Amino acid sequence: MTPRGRRRAGMVRPYTPTGGRAAPTRRTLDLATLLIADPDKPLAGLDAHSHRLMQHCLPGVLSLAEVSANLQLPGAVTKVLVASLVDSGHLVSRNPVPAAQQHDAHLLERILDALHKL
Repeated sequence: MTPRGRRRAGMVRPYTPTGGRAAPTRRTLDLATLLIADPDKPLAGLDAHSHRLMQHCLPGVLSLAEVSANLQLPGAVTKVLVASLVDSGHLVSRNPVPAAQQHDAHLLERILDALHKL
């Protein structure tokens, strides 16, 4: 434990990046949620943490977990920031691509047999 009145360098209380908000406005966000930034939305007016989050998302699609790790913020804090950016239209959130459906074993066997005959 650090001495009273002293904090480790780089430590930020979780409520600081979120502006005091404790819960995200969207319950559909999880760590696997994919985030897509709108490059046409201006970043002016965003707080520093939201601005940094948008800069990470602008090159392409990232998961909420990747953004959280890149920003070195807890997942819960990142969810609150992301929910605000989705509400403002800066980000679009998508559910991850579902796992592949069960394949038809009979069809796969026929394909394998055909390949063996080649």
